[in-house]
Parts: sequence; C-alpha cells; structure tokens
Amino acid sequence: VSSKSTGRLVFLGVEEGSRVKKGQVIASLENEDLVAARNQALSQVKQAEADLGTSQAELVDAGLQYRRYKTLVAQDLIPKQDFDTADARLKKAQAGVAAAQARIKVAQAGVANAQAALDYTYIRSPFDGVVTTKYADVGEVVAPFGAAANARAAVVTMADLRSLMVEVDVAESNLDKVHLGQPCEISLDAIPNRRFAGQVHMIVPTADRTKATVLTKVKFLESDDRILPEMSAKVAFLSQALDPAQRQPRLIIPKGALVTRNGRALCFVMTGNRVKLVPLTLGPAMNDLVEIAKGLKEGDRVVLNPPAGLEDGSRVKVKES
Repeated sequence: VSSKSTGRLVFLGVEEGSRVKKGQVIASLENEDLVAARNQALSQVKQAEADLGTSQAELVDAGLQYRRYKTLVAQDLIPKQDFDTADARLKKAQAGVAAAQARIKVAQAGVANAQAALDYTYIRSPFDGVVTTKYADVGEVVAPFGAAANARAAVVTMADLRSLMVEVDVAESNLDKVHLGQPCEISLDAIPNRRFAGQVHMIVPTADRTKATVLTKVKFLESDDRILPEMSAKVAFLSQALDPAQRQPRLIIPKGALVTRNGRALCFVMTGNRVKLVPLTLGPAMNDLVEIAKGLKEGDRVVLNPPAGLEDGSRVKVKES
C-alpha cells in the first residue's frame, strides 16, 4: 500500500499484525498547503454564487425595462432607439447569468480537484485485511514508486487472509488426476491437529521444465486466524468431498496389538516400566488397523504382538533400536 502523492509521513496508525477495514485511514502525509487550497476553492465557489445573484438581479431589472419599452414603442411614445437599447441590455443580462453559472461550475470543479489532491494525502486500506510488513515511519518521506531520493515507495504490505491459497507443484504424470473444483484436504505444519477443506481453484496453464511439474492453486473453504501467508502446507487431492463424520480424526492401532480375554478385546499399554491391560471398545477395521472408540487416548504406547505369558502389571523393558 503506497501513496499517490509525495510528502512527509505525519501519521501512521498501524503496525505489523493490525487488522484494518476497507477504506480505513492507515497513514497520512503533511497536507496544510492542500487544506488551504481546498478552502480557497470553496471560497471561490461562494464568490461565483454571489456573482450569479448579482447577474440574476440585473436580468430581472433588464426584463422589466424591456417589457415596458416594448409597450411604449408600440404606442410610439418612445424612440425605437431606446427600445433597441433595452433589448440589448436584456440579452447582455441573460449572457451574464449564463457566464455566472459557468463560473460556478468551474469553481466547483476546482473544489473537486483540490479535494482529490487532499484525499491523496490520506492512505487508506484497499480491502479488509491484516498488515504484514511496515516499511515507513512517521517523519520519513513517501513518494510514488520511490521516485524521490531517500523516499519510501510503500508504507505497509497487507494481506487479505480470506483469499489465501496454497500453491502446489503437481507432477506432470499425475496432472490427469487433478481438475478444477476438485475437493482437497489441506494440512499445515503450523496447525498439525487440524485439516482444512479445500478446492482446486486454478491449474496454471504452463509447466516447469526443470521440475516437470504444473503449478496448481488450491483455495481454502474454511477460515482460521492461525493461517498466515508464506506458511508451508500439504494438499491431499480427493476423489470426492468428505462428509463431516469422515473428516473427524480417528484413533487407530495395529490389529497385532489386540488380545482377547473372555470374549473381550484388550491391549497392553505401557505405564513406566510395566504394562497395564486395558479393555477396549472397537470401531471399524481398516485393513491391518482397527479404530479404537473407547479405552485409549492419543499418545498411549501399546505393546505390539504381546507374548502369551504377558500379564497385567508385568515388568517390561523397551528394546532400544
């Protein structure tokens, strides 16, 4: 976000992380001369309006005289020359009113021009977003494109967090499996405990010859204040959208960790240097894995393929690999 005019920064109301609304003034430049120019232009409008009043009064008087002389000349009570003079005065008064009206429009245009120049000294947010970088401080000179010596070209950098997308390099060999609107799941290294719904927004129509990939942009269908620009992310391209139940995280263990006692499913859980036999409520099986509906929590360490002689409370030693 930069300024269209050149000037010294006298106000900066944001810093990194500030959330701003569209149209909000985030900075301003010194503008006393432009305020004076705007006020002068307003005074010129008032002067032009006063001149219009004078011209309109002259037009009324000239019209009355014209109508009187027109009657009198018809009765041969005044010379024709006097009537011609009254007619010319009326036309001159009409032209004077038109000129005064034009001067008002010129003065109003001058006000609009002065106001525009003044507005350029107020740097406003172009959209709702977050300030990510601050480049200038109060007292520094700001100029368009940094044209002036030692001038800042930009005041801040902003990001619209609602428009963030993930840029993914898709191998050319897999490009036929990706299409516009395809549902995706996005996982961020910074938010490992949540996956976000996404959708293929664009497949850039050119390939990177050095990597044999095609850039694909995936947009977020969900928002989260923790998602920030330049974060690393992974994208899983799905064949169909997942319903809410399918998107819930599941706790699973290998089937080899299960033991059966009296018809009940159990497993051995490490607690220090001993094991504890824990009853389980099982969910659906997935190949060599089984979902645990109840009995374990994330982070528990279970014994895989427990020997037949292992009992509840047995002391064990973890073999270091």
